[in-house]
Amino acid sequence: MSQSSEPIPLEARGSSPLTGKIRVPGDKSISHRALILGALAVGETRITGLLEGEDVLNTAKAMAALGARVERTGEGAWSVHGVGVGGFHAPDAPLDFGNSGTGCRLAMGAVAGSPIAATFDGDASLRSRPMRRILDPLELMGAMVSGGDGKRLPLTLTGAKDPIPMTYRTPVASAQIKSAVLLAGLSAPGVTTVLETEASRDHTERMLKQFGAEISVEEEGDHGRRIILNGQPELHGVSVAVPADPSSAAFPLVAALIVPDSDLTLTDVMTNPLRTGLFTTLRDMGASIEENDVREAGEPMANLRVRASKLRGVTVPPERAPSMIDEYLVLAVAAAFAEGSTRMRGLQELRVKESDRLEATADMLRVNGVKVEISGDDLIVHGEGFVPGGGLVKTHMDHRIAMSALVMGCASEAPVRVDDTAFIATSFPDFIPMMRRAGADFS
Repeated sequence: MSQSSEPIPLEARGSSPLTGKIRVPGDKSISHRALILGALAVGETRITGLLEGEDVLNTAKAMAALGARVERTGEGAWSVHGVGVGGFHAPDAPLDFGNSGTGCRLAMGAVAGSPIAATFDGDASLRSRPMRRILDPLELMGAMVSGGDGKRLPLTLTGAKDPIPMTYRTPVASAQIKSAVLLAGLSAPGVTTVLETEASRDHTERMLKQFGAEISVEEEGDHGRRIILNGQPELHGVSVAVPADPSSAAFPLVAALIVPDSDLTLTDVMTNPLRTGLFTTLRDMGASIEENDVREAGEPMANLRVRASKLRGVTVPPERAPSMIDEYLVLAVAAAFAEGSTRMRGLQELRVKESDRLEATADMLRVNGVKVEISGDDLIVHGEGFVPGGGLVKTHMDHRIAMSALVMGCASEAPVRVDDTAFIATSFPDFIPMMRRAGADFS
């Protein structure tokens, strides 16, 4: 099991204008998937721009433990020689995913299609997170689960010798559930179909097609989709260029909006419409976010020019949640600096992340003088155009709470203190030095 490092407290003070041009790390979702699909492919997959945070590195180690040849060839550059669909080897030791729910859950889907047993584990935070809704469909496909009461890590997953193709409707809009079913379905004969009432991130579908799988997507209802995968393809190694992560870009982007006179450009940011709910919402609030050099490379991307803006409160509809589920924490910071109330609706998914992010977000704002309330699964932030600050934020081992609090401190009247920034390394290792280079005052 991963051991947490010593806490690294930090304080954020009012910043100089944030300026210049920066590139945030490679997208975490794409990085995980490139490693996993590279391990399931035949031949070599070359990855550039890989996020080299702890979460992704743990996925790389897990793929190597399952039999793929994985090596770093340069900064952000990796080579994966895969074992083919269903070709994983039983690992000699438990697969330790540290803090990463995405890496763990997607790997469960990949292992479920191989006739091996693997034990999955992680740090204290990951051990506390529910796994049942991922395991339910995998068991229907023939996998078996033992240990952990079948609900939480550590647990052992034994893949199906003869995986069963099926049609499965996801109970919530979750790219992790959908992806786990599709990855297991690669080993099943015939057709595996996933039905979504609301569309979730489509990175797995896009990348499966890139690796040579036969997969199609049909619209179903107002927001739903039907994803149809033909099983037992021979995936082939490809080159994957990982775009900059919009979830990571959210932090300097919001900081630039709230720090007066800022003018910051974020390069190569993924603009997949299923990931840009935050950008849409901030524009609704009056944010100046300009897209330049729009292009496509497996995923759509653009350079974003962000300028300090006067923000206003809005209501964020619940159907937008799947496209910005990781960004509500830093949106709450933007809402605190806005004029008027912002109501973010339908945030039940935030309760099963690295922490109960709904309560943790409210606590982060309250200790810094912001009026906030939780009504059912809605978060309501009463913005007054400024944040008093002066509070100590408890991060609960959650990297996004830590980064959101530091962003808030960049523009608050009094400094904002964070009890531990060690976990920022799981997704954005360069966050603190990059923000300092742009003008942030962290000490």
